Amino acid sequence: MELWFTERHTSNVKFSIRVDRQLYSAQSEFQRIDVFDSKEFGRFLTLDGYMMLTEKDEFIYHEMITHVPMAVHPGVKRVLVIGAGDGGVIRELTRYHGVEHIDMVEIDPLVVEVCRKYLPRTACRLDDPRVSIHYEDGLKFVRSVENEYDLIIVDSTDPFGPGEGLFTKEFYGNCYKALREDGIMVNQHESPFYEDDAVAMQRAHKRIVESFDISRVYQAHIPTYPSGHWLFGFASKKYHPVRNLNAVAWNMLGLSTRYYTTQLHAGAFALPYYVEELLRDVE
Repeated sequence: MELWFTERHTSNVKFSIRVDRQLYSAQSEFQRIDVFDSKEFGRFLTLDGYMMLTEKDEFIYHEMITHVPMAVHPGVKRVLVIGAGDGGVIRELTRYHGVEHIDMVEIDPLVVEVCRKYLPRTACRLDDPRVSIHYEDGLKFVRSVENEYDLIIVDSTDPFGPGEGLFTKEFYGNCYKALREDGIMVNQHESPFYEDDAVAMQRAHKRIVESFDISRVYQAHIPTYPSGHWLFGFASKKYHPVRNLNAVAWNMLGLSTRYYTTQLHAGAFALPYYVEELLRDVE
């Protein structure tokens, strides 16, 4: 008998991966957590039946959400990461010696525990001494912070369930307040391709534009996410994501990456026309 994991992308589209075995399944206080093993994508994590990451393509997401802002801001020392219980963003951030402190705010302790055990490739740097893990609601955490961080990375789930509050105008406004005068916020911005996803993306973009002086969107190709075409948001008080890219300085760091390059960085902000139209409609 064959075992398949299937995620519904729309009422007419499903995405399936053949599974060798299910490694873990439990219901936490917040969501259902499952870990599967597969031949094509290795181990993968789902929350409430939605794909979060696979061992085969997680590097794309984590490199693009982390290295893009790090190559623009010249002096990131304090970082707030909201979500990211799988540890992939932390893994990438801790490669920067200049980063002095990282606050990671994850609402579900069980996600971190499961990823430590079953996904050690991503959770391998959660014990770095610069990392402080806070098990609480990111929306509530950021309310009480002001002028504290150089960079905020919002590595949230989709805009429903536990992650719903991380797509509100209040949340983005509080992130603005929590950033220093030259701070940057980066968030996962959903997909523009399927209609329901595009509406969620537009809603998030509209609220970010209302809070930040500089707001741009960039893209990456992530095979296991709906349509494979995924967007990220770059919002800043001071720095433009392309004009202020310091490619020479970033390349001098000698970081080894599999997806991100400084040439790709500039190109990622050149969006297809249909995406530009979707963004213009709400700006």
